[in-house]
Amino acid sequence: MAASTTVDAGAGLRSEFLDVLLSRRRDLQVPLSVEKGTPVKKPMYQKPVRPNEAAAMKSCPRKEVENFKEKLVEENFYLITELGEQGRVPVLLLKLNDPVPKRKPVIVFLHSSYKCKEWLRPLLEAYASRGYISVAIDSRYHGERASNESTYIDALKSAWRHGNTMPFIFDTVWDLIKLGDHLSKRVDVDPHRIGITGESLGGMHAWFTAFVDTRYSVTVPIIGVQGFQWAVDNNKWQARVDSIKPLFEEARIDLGKSEIDTEVVEKVWEKIAPALNSQFDAPYSLPLIAPRPLLLLNGK
Repeated sequence: MAASTTVDAGAGLRSEFLDVLLSRRRDLQVPLSVEKGTPVKKPMYQKPVRPNEAAAMKSCPRKEVENFKEKLVEENFYLITELGEQGRVPVLLLKLNDPVPKRKPVIVFLHSSYKCKEWLRPLLEAYASRGYISVAIDSRYHGERASNESTYIDALKSAWRHGNTMPFIFDTVWDLIKLGDHLSKRVDVDPHRIGITGESLGGMHAWFTAFVDTRYSVTVPIIGVQGFQWAVDNNKWQARVDSIKPLFEEARIDLGKSEIDTEVVEKVWEKIAPALNSQFDAPYSLPLIAPRPLLLLNGK
């Protein structure tokens, strides 16, 4: 009986989350389709990449594969997940060209705030060299989905003002559900072995996607899981707020506050990501990833 109750609760919470996603796009839905893309020559970074970050990423070790570059297959394409400019999801996919076609496991990698899918290329190559299909997308208002260095912040401010989009976490989760649709139908993909991981914002995307979409069979959020309400209750929200501070400064002014405080933080979360700090928060959504494997990586 307990197991049945847990399953029912999970289905109910997933349904509630999907309803929130659908609430902002009922008039935007289209059949999923694919458009051919081309490699990005000048990736968009909305903040400078620190040298130590770049060095660490470039150091990702590949497995020794003879003629690796010649055997590497690169696909650049767009998934059309809804109407509008942000409904065009740029995808980068890498894999090795096998003499005998076979279904392979997939790992979806998700970038942190202000970066893009090209940032992840060393990781994609490292896992492709080990026989995986490696996939990355540009999150909403990032990479090819950004027109300038303030695109993401501008989108967050717009969500606060108008409440008609959810650029923080939720809208990208919609895209990742659609990516799951695409991957599970590919003849080169083992649909039972699709993993997802990401760093910071990408880790949050991985967490919420795995919660709502059980086709993602393994999940590894990296510095991406937190209790949003716990942070408010314990005055530990500063680090997350600082990562997108211009949004909170605008909300502070609109609310007539002299400084950002817990009331500002709670009101922003509720406006741009409804129920993020209540029924969809970590204590409720994270356990529903079980019994699928889940590894949380955090640290200072």
